[in-house]
Amino acid sequence: MTISEKNPCRLKYFPISFFSIILGLAGFTIASQKFEHLFLHNTILSSVILTFTILLFVLLSALYSYKILNFANKVKEEFDSPIKINFFPTFSISILLISIALLDVNLVLSKYFWMAGTISHFLFTLKIVSVWIQHSKFEITHMNPAWFIPAVGNILVPVAGSAHASPEISWFFYSIGLLFWIILLIVFFNRIIFHNPLPQKLLPTLFILIAPPAVGFISYVKLTENINEFSRILYYFALFLVILLFFQWRLFYKIKFYLSWWAYSFPVAAITIASFLMFKETNLLAFKFVFIGLYFILSVIVAFLLIKTIIQIKNKAICVEED
Repeated sequence: MTISEKNPCRLKYFPISFFSIILGLAGFTIASQKFEHLFLHNTILSSVILTFTILLFVLLSALYSYKILNFANKVKEEFDSPIKINFFPTFSISILLISIALLDVNLVLSKYFWMAGTISHFLFTLKIVSVWIQHSKFEITHMNPAWFIPAVGNILVPVAGSAHASPEISWFFYSIGLLFWIILLIVFFNRIIFHNPLPQKLLPTLFILIAPPAVGFISYVKLTENINEFSRILYYFALFLVILLFFQWRLFYKIKFYLSWWAYSFPVAAITIASFLMFKETNLLAFKFVFIGLYFILSVIVAFLLIKTIIQIKNKAICVEED
């Protein structure tokens, strides 16, 4: 008799998308570090959030490891899904974001996290792109912004990589991520314009569209150490997407809560951090106000999502069998 037969366990339904929470919290940590740099001149807030984020990452990793060991068939079902497979790199991206958050805290620890995150994300990228190439079941309606997640991780590598390794390594990953983003963006707009709308559950993932150009801007500035025409194109396109999606607020207003709501958090954190970087590099006051406004919105989003997630866990509405 198997474990699941003796004691039905909700952990067999523990979704890989739970790691999206870490993306949001780590992004909020980094944005808080920038806010402290401008206004507070201490690191108390970001240190508390970072500690909580790392502890939660360890907990989620332990829970998903339990699922791998005891419910391997359920893990395989997730990996075989044309939608859920793209959330597996949220694990490696979580490690990369923690590495970035640790840059000014512990450089040695940051390097170990960066190495682990970079290697694991590269393996995820190879596997997922191989699945894309060899598949026999994907349809255009399966395409959604979650497909951008593997690309985002590659674009993210140089943010901490510029401090830990040869710039050629960072350029390698940046090139992979940026070009796959452009390719997937074209496919996505074909899907969203000429085919059925996204299902309600996936509508929050539209915010993932913000992440590649916003993170691309941050990484490019890290690699080149200046603001130029290309970096401005990335930043302003990301800012346009923010305005466009906020303009669609009625589309998101009445959506039932799903873990996919955490897709709101990291992309908003990315454009918030990018706006801080624009202010730092250009010294234009407008970007300071944009940063402050976005940081306030990000704080509200993260607090709201944490409360909603805790309520859903308490009500046992998460880690349940999907219809």
